[in-house]
Amino acid sequence: MPCEVTRTTLRGMTHLPPPAEELRLLDAELWQLDARRSQLLARRAWLVAALNQTRWQSRAQASTQPPAAAASRPETAAPSVQNVLLVLGGVLLTLAAAVFTLVSWGHMGIAGRALVLGAVTLATLAAPVALLKRGLRSTAESVAGLGLALTVLDAYALHAAALSGTDGTGYAATASAVLAVTWSAYGLLPVTAALRLPLPCALAVAQFPLLLWALSADAGAYAITAALLVTAGLDALAVARLTAGAVRITAVAGAYGTGGWGALGAGWLSLTAGGPADASRAGALLLLAAAIALGAARRGPGVTHALGLAITAGLLVVAALGGVARSGLPSQWAVPAHLAVGIALLAAVRAERLPDAMRGGFAWASGAVQALAVLWTLPVVAVVLLGPAGRLGRVWSGAPADARAAVAADVPWPPDAAVAPLVLVAVAAVLALAVRAQEWRGRARLGAAGLLWAAAVTLPAVFEAPYAAGLLVLGVVTAAALYACRVTVGASQVMALVLALVTAAGLTLVSLASQSATLVVLSVLTALFAAASWRADVAPFTAPAALVHAAALASASGAAADWPPARTALPVLVVAGAAALLAARLGGSRTTVPVEATGAAVGLFAVALTVSDPPMLALVLALYGVIAAGTALRDGRRPVGYAATALFVLASWVRLAAWDVDTPEAYTLPVTVPALLVGALHRRRDPQVSSWTAYGPGLAVTLLPSLAAAWADPYWTRPLLLGGAALLVTLLGARHHLRAPLVLGGSALALVTLHELAPYVVQVTGALPRWAPPALAGLLLLALGATYEQRIRDVRRVREALGRMD
Repeated sequence: MPCEVTRTTLRGMTHLPPPAEELRLLDAELWQLDARRSQLLARRAWLVAALNQTRWQSRAQASTQPPAAAASRPETAAPSVQNVLLVLGGVLLTLAAAVFTLVSWGHMGIAGRALVLGAVTLATLAAPVALLKRGLRSTAESVAGLGLALTVLDAYALHAAALSGTDGTGYAATASAVLAVTWSAYGLLPVTAALRLPLPCALAVAQFPLLLWALSADAGAYAITAALLVTAGLDALAVARLTAGAVRITAVAGAYGTGGWGALGAGWLSLTAGGPADASRAGALLLLAAAIALGAARRGPGVTHALGLAITAGLLVVAALGGVARSGLPSQWAVPAHLAVGIALLAAVRAERLPDAMRGGFAWASGAVQALAVLWTLPVVAVVLLGPAGRLGRVWSGAPADARAAVAADVPWPPDAAVAPLVLVAVAAVLALAVRAQEWRGRARLGAAGLLWAAAVTLPAVFEAPYAAGLLVLGVVTAAALYACRVTVGASQVMALVLALVTAAGLTLVSLASQSATLVVLSVLTALFAAASWRADVAPFTAPAALVHAAALASASGAAADWPPARTALPVLVVAGAAALLAARLGGSRTTVPVEATGAAVGLFAVALTVSDPPMLALVLALYGVIAAGTALRDGRRPVGYAATALFVLASWVRLAAWDVDTPEAYTLPVTVPALLVGALHRRRDPQVSSWTAYGPGLAVTLLPSLAAAWADPYWTRPLLLGGAALLVTLLGARHHLRAPLVLGGSALALVTLHELAPYVVQVTGALPRWAPPALAGLLLLALGATYEQRIRDVRRVREALGRMD
């Protein structure tokens, strides 16, 4: 059969059930799927429950079983326990040996004693050899320590038994030397070289032989100091030859300990030397200490170590040579002598063969000596600058005899101060010439300038120059400092300005002794600072200084003319006005604010001068207010207008008080009227401003004091006028819908009315029966209760009406 016939025949034979039958078959298949899904879900739920039950059982078993014990960690390492036991055992054996030696020794003969001690000591010292062969090094160290302690007991026992008649100190010196040698030999033996204890102990004991020998020989303080220094030198030599370890650490400690005590002892001997011979001996000891320090510095382990030792050596050299020079010179030359030696140390700084650390140490030592010398001159400078302040209580008491009497009137003059200027000049020369490093050059020059200034201001007092000459020197120094302000910049300019201000203050104090000197000095200083103010960078400081001196000159001029202080305030106030004019001319300069602040302070000083004279106080306040008002006209100075207003008000009040005016309205109305005018202008420019801000302060200033006065006034005039004014204010507030006038005026009117009607109310109340007031009160309450809702509405309407007002 052909293929085409077969496909056609098969397509025609395909069975297609009717829709109803097909829908039945689909429903059957879906039902079977749902049943299978239900079986699978049930099986899944059973498996989950079984797994959960197994998990809970495992947890319950774990909770009932005791936890495994954690492995305990040892709190102490085994080597630590071993060392503690060994040390404790050695200490106990040593104590036992000491008790035997001190207590039980006398019960045995000489042979027995020697046999016991010798046997025990030799056995103890030989035991570490066997222990080291077995590798028990720690135990060997403990036993070796016990052996060393037994040798000390042997030495004591020998002295107590056979050598008790010898000197104890000398025997101790010999015994310490023998012990040091013996322990050193024991520690250097090949079989005991591994022990670390004998050599440090030997070096520690070696610190005592020389000192004890010197003490036993009664050699004196110089020999004892020499013994300490020689011991320190030996320690320093040991430090240089030993490597790092306990022995070297012991040697370093010994060198610093004995060397420090020796250096201090030599310094004390130099200070207390009675003549050149003693000073020379002490100086030799100091030089020996310096040599030891230098030797240790050359072989030191580090730069910091060498630098510190070099500084110490330099200071010791200065103390040695300076002490020798001091012993043959007057007391006032002691400091210059030490300073000369300190400056001479700088020659060693130029030595190229020396290490850098040593040269740096010498430089620091020289600087320390110079700093101490300058510190010694500070009392002289302080007396010159601050001593004249004692004359503030007796100004113009008369020109003193000389410049020293002018500055040391109430303070003692420092002793040996004649060479203070020389010291200052010498250190200044060193700073100016010796410092060549670029980073330090500028600072050194500033320091030199400051020292030269100090020398210049102290010269007149030191040499007791005439009083006028002292004033002239201080004036020249001030002028020179101000000139330096004009030709320098940066730190130099700041320093010159500070020196100028300090010198001017000192010159002013010195000039207070004489009237003519005060006037001349203040005039010159005013001119100098005014001239220096032409440079803008220093004007913020020099211009206020010129104004201060000008105010002082005005005060001094008034006092010289025998004016009372109140009258002197007028020329002082002229200075404040000049400051205001100068500030207006300066504009936005950096000098403006300092000048204004100085002018304000000068104005307050003028006000203070007139406190005892009310009429003049009122005038000065008014003039000061004019100055403040002029300042307020400038841009950016509008807030000063409030100060001007306050000054004018105060001036009026003071004037009224001077006229014995006790009416409060005379004081309040001059404030109220301008305040109301200002408030009206304010509201005209800005209608959104509240009436409380515009009119509240002005109205309160008058209404409140007048109301208080009216309640205490028995007459009718004040209450009538106040009531009329309050009524007018209330009507104006109601007319223009202004809350502040309405509330303040209405409140004042109500209180005045209450005050005036109070007597009549009291009189009517007394005429009524006693039951009438309670009855009237009850009726009033009933009436209020009957119309409560209407009254609430009325109050709300009034509140809303007030709220709509400005």
